[in-house]
Amino acid sequence: MSVSLAATRSRPSRFLEVASLGRFAHLRFVARQRIEGFYSGRHRSRQRGGSAEFVDYREYAPGEDIRRVDWKVLGRTGRSYVRLYQDETNLRCTLMIDASGSMLFAGHHRGQLGSKLQYVQYLCSALTYLIGVQRDQVGVAIAAAGLVELLPAAGTATHIQRCQQMIESIAPASTTNLPLALRQTFDRLSQRGVLMVMSDFLVDNLDELYSVLRLFRHRRSEVVIMHIVHPDEERLPQGRAYQFEGMENEGRVDCSPSQVRDAYEKAFTAHVEAVRRIVRSAGCDYRYVSTATPYLQTLMGFLVERQG
Repeated sequence: MSVSLAATRSRPSRFLEVASLGRFAHLRFVARQRIEGFYSGRHRSRQRGGSAEFVDYREYAPGEDIRRVDWKVLGRTGRSYVRLYQDETNLRCTLMIDASGSMLFAGHHRGQLGSKLQYVQYLCSALTYLIGVQRDQVGVAIAAAGLVELLPAAGTATHIQRCQQMIESIAPASTTNLPLALRQTFDRLSQRGVLMVMSDFLVDNLDELYSVLRLFRHRRSEVVIMHIVHPDEERLPQGRAYQFEGMENEGRVDCSPSQVRDAYEKAFTAHVEAVRRIVRSAGCDYRYVSTATPYLQTLMGFLVERQG
């Protein structure tokens, strides 16, 4: 059964721009390592058994190699099916979204770019749609002070829309504990797959983050880190005096940006490098994502790069 929003009755998410996703029809979300799954036949499994070991049938998807069609079944039923084998599997991807207060940051030009969270909501809604269209499985995890919600990966049209509705209805929290949320997700997801984490990684303890990422990698899950940054976080705005307010109950500070500009930019650069180093040393894929880059451009670059 193909995934189509037209087949569902609820209204589409306001973060899902289907018309803009037509240009992605030739691209697929490809796992870079062998994974586990049940059906779709587009990714290589870690399981052994050889391609000659027949498992099941799946309905043919437009664009697939017609040599995979079982012509005898077509002759008997009038419908196109492909044969599935033991070493073929589906992609299972979980999208973890940081819903902490800092993700609400929208910068000085609030009306132009929107918040980091809104950027992620658009990006993740598009990913759920594309993964569903390619007949793979996707789930959503919401992180704040811990794991707030988890919708395990599946691939039906109804499930895809549930994912999009969950993404649309995220209620940000005032505090965050991303490592705890990751650990709780690890405990609840017993099968390996692809985990994508969308966060600004403003966490207190990067060592804890490293430890929990290693748990996923030890299980041989593939982990993709999207480090979300607003351009107004990279450098302080021009001006004589500002009041800076913490978005997770850190209080307020009155000062002139010129007084702290150099120290701030050095600290920000050090933080980004620390996150990148931790992520890569844990064996994960790291991507720095500025919300100044349109999310469709970010998505295109990501998918093209993974297809090699």
